[in-house]
Amino acid sequence: MQVFRYSGPEFSPYGDDELVATDDTGTWSAPTASGPLDARLQLPGSKSLTNRELVLSALAAEPTLIRRPLHSRDSALMIEALRNLGTTIEEVEGDGEFGSDLLVTPGELVGSSTIDCGLAGTVMRFAPPVAALSLGPVVFDGDASARRRPMRTMIDALRTLGVDVNDDGRGALPFSVYGTGAVEGGELEIDASASSQFVSGLLLSAPRFTKGLRLRHVGEHLPSMPHIEMTIECLAARGVTVESPEVGVWTVAPQTIRGGEIAIEPDLSNAAPFLAAAIVAGGTVTVDGWPDATTQVGAHLEHILPLFGATVTRGDGWLTVDGGAGLLGGKDIPGIDLDLSAGGELAPAIVGLAALASTPSRITGIGHLRGHETDRLAALAAEINGLGGSVTELDDGLDITPAPLTGGLWHTYEDHRMATTGAIIGLAVPGVVIEDITTTSKTLPQFAELWTQRTLVSPSGQTETL
Repeated sequence: MQVFRYSGPEFSPYGDDELVATDDTGTWSAPTASGPLDARLQLPGSKSLTNRELVLSALAAEPTLIRRPLHSRDSALMIEALRNLGTTIEEVEGDGEFGSDLLVTPGELVGSSTIDCGLAGTVMRFAPPVAALSLGPVVFDGDASARRRPMRTMIDALRTLGVDVNDDGRGALPFSVYGTGAVEGGELEIDASASSQFVSGLLLSAPRFTKGLRLRHVGEHLPSMPHIEMTIECLAARGVTVESPEVGVWTVAPQTIRGGEIAIEPDLSNAAPFLAAAIVAGGTVTVDGWPDATTQVGAHLEHILPLFGATVTRGDGWLTVDGGAGLLGGKDIPGIDLDLSAGGELAPAIVGLAALASTPSRITGIGHLRGHETDRLAALAAEINGLGGSVTELDDGLDITPAPLTGGLWHTYEDHRMATTGAIIGLAVPGVVIEDITTTSKTLPQFAELWTQRTLVSPSGQTETL
């Protein structure tokens, strides 16, 4: 397995047997940086791309080989969901560092099954339209926290399209979709203000609707537009044309979805805590496999991190963040005023850096994060304030005022990005204990190992394994 390598000082003084030590509940002492970094890493595939391609592969007219997919809880839940609907998904030998490739063979879509969404928004928003195309009832449920995530938009959308859905009026999990083997499609208006995943979920299945789909967003705000652009690009790569005659309107005619071979990019949002580490500890962190062009919102890091005083350099297939002396080397981190509506999933890492800054910050455009794995605005404010910080919630963001932080328990709320944000703060603040580091298995099961560099690169370039 490729792991986070470095040739500078260790992040922490812990011995090699404690690098990823947790207790039975997943409690993890966040390592504190002891000097500037000289780190280089590769990351597993994008969760957003992996789950989109899995859905398209299940709906395609021929098999698809997905190369270098993400293997995590979210992708495992999507694989199992599609298998339950009649798709054959096999693991085959691949050339990636993080697991096998996937051979997806579409089959007749069948219902009469139960789908566990876990806490995966992509499963609970992308799979119901697929279930509507199947024959038979499909029950959707998930983790207790998943029942708090907004689903009314998708439930109402499917009903408008003529699909029988029973949710007992909850507008949330659990609910049942009664597929008849076809969805007529046609004109549809939705308010996707709570999540762009409602748009993506409908667009992914729309080519299989009898009349296609003309989808109009009628809300005042549409978050995470890059994720919708990602969906459209994934469809285009499979021969499906999505027209957008005006902002917030998408038209998909009935079309054949091609199979073939698809390679998944590394997850650039998961790069955020590692790149942020250079700003805190100083030195450089390089992520290999960085695409030249991408629809991933993590690409915005190239322009966001310089606002915190970092220098970002792009090369052929890599990106490097140079934090100079870093916070721990005496360099102040300036606060920022930033609208993150296009890249809300980066907000936890950005807020973590802002909590360590020397001047105030305001992060806005992220009100929709209240409906993610947890209410991320409330959770970030509570945990930073719990360490002595000063964070105020806004309707659509957070105000962060500099305040000295101290160690303590950092609650994770079953949210992977809360866990990684605590790790960022722990680089500079001794004694931060992450409540449950295993939440990172949602999109990056290797996080603790990558973060604590179980493999060192000596000055001679020879690898030493601890």
